Amino acid sequence: MTLGIWHQRLLVGLVALAWAGFSALPLAQAQSGGARDAAGGERAAARRVVLRFLTTGDFPPFNFYDEDGVLTGFNVDLARAICLQLEVTCEISERPWANLMPSLQRAEVDAVIAGHAVTAQALEKVAFSDKYFHTPGRFATRKRNSDLKATPEGLEGKRIAVASGTAHEAFLRQFFRGSRVRAFDNADIAREALKAGQVDVVFDDAISLSFWLNGTSSEQCCGFSGGAYLEPKFFGDGMAIALPRDDPQLKSDVNSALAEVRSSGRFIELVRRYFPYRLY
Repeated sequence: MTLGIWHQRLLVGLVALAWAGFSALPLAQAQSGGARDAAGGERAAARRVVLRFLTTGDFPPFNFYDEDGVLTGFNVDLARAICLQLEVTCEISERPWANLMPSLQRAEVDAVIAGHAVTAQALEKVAFSDKYFHTPGRFATRKRNSDLKATPEGLEGKRIAVASGTAHEAFLRQFFRGSRVRAFDNADIAREALKAGQVDVVFDDAISLSFWLNGTSSEQCCGFSGGAYLEPKFFGDGMAIALPRDDPQLKSDVNSALAEVRSSGRFIELVRRYFPYRLY
């Protein structure tokens, strides 16, 4: 891939969501005897009145418990918005990450919304909705060095901090070979190295980096530099809702609701609520 293509992939909007056009029947149109399973047989399908979502409680700001012990977050509120659009009762429960997909496969829930990426391995077991969120990689530099250009040419010979063993490190080693990549044990240490001036820039997940830059730990030392990188090979194809493989009508309904939530402006409201700092 040429560097020119990388520059074309920089995202300039608040949220980059590649939602291909599709048509989907609303949930109210699911009539008894109208749905077909994966084998092509007929299934009796009464109108759904409850949609059971499953998530985790330890992935802020996507899903977490607030100070009152209430499960909340971007994913949680998005699930509620989908239920509202489909005019169904929303049940949202929480389990450990390792239990999410098995619970869906055992039909204990209808959908999992916890930040799962769409992978070939996962598609062998579950279906996925359209993607609803992308997490880019971004550079940050000390404010005194804000004139640095976050490009392979601009960072040639510069010291770049990154968490060891991550997709972000692999990305740097492939496309920023002229830079001095310094891998640290974790992202927190890499950011502290930037604050202390031990490196020139840091490359990290844009979400966690944005909260650090605007939080007290950074002491307002630094800011984003350059644009966002979203190459799927390194940073995934985006987050989607996991669904049963044998219920294509549910997938169609969820996709339809996602599209309506986005077109109504509700989606952007949720993004601004849980991600107050610009990611892109």
